[in-house]
Amino acid sequence: MAHKINDQERRRRLIARHHLHPDHPARSATEAARRMIGLHSSDPATVFLSARARVPGITVADIEYELYDRPSLFRVLGMRGTLFAVPAELVPLLQHGCAAPAARAERKRLIGYLEGQGLAKDGEAWIRTVSADTVRAIAERGEAVAMELREDVPELKLTLEFGKGKKWGGKVGISTRVLFLLAAEGKIVRARPRGTWISGQYRWATVESRFPSGISLLDLGKARSEILGRWLKAFGPGTMADLKWWTGWALRDVRAALQTLDVAEVGMSNGPGLVLYGDLEPTPPGPPQAALLPSLDSTVMGWKDRDWYLGGHAGPLFDRNGNAGPTVWWDGRVVGGWAQTKSGRVVFRLLEDLGREGEEAVESEASRLEKWLEKVRVTPRFRAPLDKELSR
Repeated sequence: MAHKINDQERRRRLIARHHLHPDHPARSATEAARRMIGLHSSDPATVFLSARARVPGITVADIEYELYDRPSLFRVLGMRGTLFAVPAELVPLLQHGCAAPAARAERKRLIGYLEGQGLAKDGEAWIRTVSADTVRAIAERGEAVAMELREDVPELKLTLEFGKGKKWGGKVGISTRVLFLLAAEGKIVRARPRGTWISGQYRWATVESRFPSGISLLDLGKARSEILGRWLKAFGPGTMADLKWWTGWALRDVRAALQTLDVAEVGMSNGPGLVLYGDLEPTPPGPPQAALLPSLDSTVMGWKDRDWYLGGHAGPLFDRNGNAGPTVWWDGRVVGGWAQTKSGRVVFRLLEDLGREGEEAVESEASRLEKWLEKVRVTPRFRAPLDKELSR
C-alpha cells in the first residue's frame, strides 16, 4: 500500500520548504530562488516581494545587489515560457531545458513574420545578421536598452503588424522580438532596468559579461531531469498533471524525465502523487504564521491542483487566464487577498474567519509590508478581481 501524505502534511512541507515561516527563513533572495527553482519574474516587482516574504530583514537594495551589482540572480526564460529569477548554477538548467526549445519555435515564427510581411526575402539570413549586429552593439555599450539599440542597428526600427483591420490589431516593434529571441538563445541577459525596481524596461548585456565562459552546455534530457527532481524536492508530492502544467512540457517529456529519477508513489487526497524516493518523513508542526505573497508568486503558481491550499477562493484571486493575484496566507493556506491603494496603504480582505489571533497577525504583516514599500506603488500586471476591488 502506498504511503499517505495528507493535506496538512503538504501544507507543512510548503511552509518549511518555501521559507514561509520564521523558523525556516532563507538567508538571501538567491537562496530562496535556489530552493524554489526560481522566483517568478514576469512581473518585475514579484521577485522583490517574493524575496521579502522569505528573507527576514531584506531590503530592496539587498535584492538589487543580488540581481545587478554583483549578480547572483539572473532572469531567464523558464517553465511555461515564463520569466524566472534563478541562481547562476540553475541558469544552464532553464536555458537548455526550457529556453532553448522555446527559442527554436520563436525563431521559426519570426522567420514567418519577416517573410510573410515582406520585410525580408530570407528571414533566417536577416535574423543571423541583425542578431550579430545587436550583440555587437550591446558589447560596445556595455549595457543598452532597446531604444539605444534601435539607433545602433537600423533594422530594429522595423515593425510587425498583426490583425490589420481588426479591433485587436496593432503594430509591434521588431526589436522586442529580436531581443527576446537573443535572450532565449542565451546570447544576452537582462540587466538593471531603467527607472525603479518595479520597471520592466530592462537594459541588456552580453552573456559573456555575466558568464565569461558562456552558459554551460547541458543535454536537454539531463536538464529536464534535474528540473523535475528539484521540483519534487521543493514542491512534492505532486501529480503528473501538476508536473505537466508547471513545466509546460508535453506529457511524454515529463514521463521521460521521470524515468531518470528515483521516485515513489504516495497517496494524496486528490489521488496518487509522486515524491523523491525516501522523502516521506513528516514535517514537524509549528505555530501558524501569516504571509502576504505577491501576484504570480512561485508558491501559489506551483501546482495545477490547488484545492489543498487554495480551497474555493480561486474566483476572486485569479484572473480569467489563471494568473494569481496578491494572496494572504495563514498556516500554509490561502485565506484572502491584498492590494495597495493609490495612497500607498496595504489593505486586505480575509475570505475565511481566522479568529482574533489570525486577523491580528495579518494586520501586522500588512503594516510591515506597507512600511517596506515606502513610497513605491505596485500594481500587478495581471489583475485579479479582488485586487482590483481593494485597490480602488
